[in-house]
Amino acid sequence: MGHNHDHHGGGPAAVGARDRRWLLGALVLVVVFMAGEAVAGLLAHSLALLADAGHMLTDAAALLVAVIASRLAERPARGAYTYGFARVDALSGQANGITLVLLAVWFTYEAVRRLFEPQPVHGGVVALVAAAGAAVNVLATWLAGRADRASLNVRGVLAHLVTDAWAFGATFVAGVVIVTTGWRPADAVASLAVAALMAWTGLRLVQAAGRIFLEAAPTGLDPHAIGEDLAAAEGVAEVHDLHVWELGSRRPAMSAHVLVEPPFDCHEVAEGLRLRLAAGYGIDHVTLQVDHAVDAVDGAGHHADNCADAHGVVHVPRGIDELN
Repeated sequence: MGHNHDHHGGGPAAVGARDRRWLLGALVLVVVFMAGEAVAGLLAHSLALLADAGHMLTDAAALLVAVIASRLAERPARGAYTYGFARVDALSGQANGITLVLLAVWFTYEAVRRLFEPQPVHGGVVALVAAAGAAVNVLATWLAGRADRASLNVRGVLAHLVTDAWAFGATFVAGVVIVTTGWRPADAVASLAVAALMAWTGLRLVQAAGRIFLEAAPTGLDPHAIGEDLAAAEGVAEVHDLHVWELGSRRPAMSAHVLVEPPFDCHEVAEGLRLRLAAGYGIDHVTLQVDHAVDAVDGAGHHADNCADAHGVVHVPRGIDELN
C-alpha cells in the first residue's frame, strides 16, 4: 500500500501573511464606506442605499472570515483534526452564502412593499453615494484580488464585490431617475435588482461549499478520465475503488485500489502514479492500495468482473473505452 499524506496549511506562512494584509486593507475600506452609506441611506430614505450597505456588511464579514480562515488553515493537523482545518474555508463560505440569501429575501419583501407604498427619496444623495460606492468598490476589489484566488473565501469576497459594482450601478440609475423624473418607485426597483444579485451570489457560495462537504470531485477534475489515465499507465492491470474529493478548497485528494501486473514492482508503480497525479491533475494528497494482480484473482483463476461491485464502485480496467 502506498501513501502520500501531505498536510499543507494554506501555503507558506509568508504568502498567507501577505494575503491577509491585502484582505485587511479591503476590509477597512469596505467598513468605513459601509457605515457612511448606511447613514446616507437613512437620511435619504433610500432602501436601495440600505440594501447596498447590507450587502457591504456581508462583504465585510466575508473579508473578516477570510482573514481568520487563512490563519486557521496554516495550523498543522494534530489530535482529532487529522486533516487540519482546511474546511474552515468552506464553512465560512457557506455561512456567508446563507446570510446573503436571507438578506435578499428581506430586501425583496421591503422593496415589494415600497412599490405599492412609495416613500419620498432624495435622488441626488442616492446618485452621489452610489457613484462614490462604485469607486470604493473598484479599489476594494483590486485589494482583495491581490490575495490567493484559489481560496473559496477569497472567491466569495470577489464575487460579493463584483456584485456590489452592479448594485451600485443600479442604485445610481435609480437616483438619476428620481432626480430627473420624480418617479419614486425607482428606488424599490433598484432594491429588487440588488436583492436578486445577492441571492444569486449567495446560492453560488452555498453550492460551492456543498460540493466540498458532500465530497464531490473538484470542478475540472473528472474521476472517469483520471481512472482511465491511471489504468493506462505502464504496469497497471486494473484500477478500482477510485474516489476523488476535496479536503478543502485548493486541496484535492484521491484514493484508489491498484492492481499491478507482474513482474512490475508495486512501490515503483505507485510512486509513478503519484507523480502522474501531481503533475497532470494537481492532486498531492494520494492514498493508494497497491497489490499484484495475481493476489487478487478469484477461485477460477480469473480477475474480478470489470463492473460495479456490491458497493456500487466502478472498476476501471486498462484499455476500456467506457465504464460498465
